Amino acid sequence: MIKQIFAACVLVICSFSLQAGSSIDINTADASTISQQLVGVGDAKAQAIVEYREQHGPFTSVEDLAKVTGIGDKTLDKIRTQVYVSSENKD
Repeated sequence: MIKQIFAACVLVICSFSLQAGSSIDINTADASTISQQLVGVGDAKAQAIVEYREQHGPFTSVEDLAKVTGIGDKTLDKIRTQVYVSSENKD
């Protein structure tokens, strides 16, 4: 019984580690990828991110996501570790 509980705990920890290791570039990801991989970001917010990027150019930092309608401080805090801006997209 204890071995089964321990094994279950290890599986849970490993699954969190795998999820935490996958992050996306907000300058290249499409709306579908964004909505599927980011916690708290549905289809509408994902589309807003892509539209903002298309209208204003590439994001220069993760914090720029706060400029997107529908992305507030709480959402940004949730997704901050899941996204990045690749250096090749910076000016």
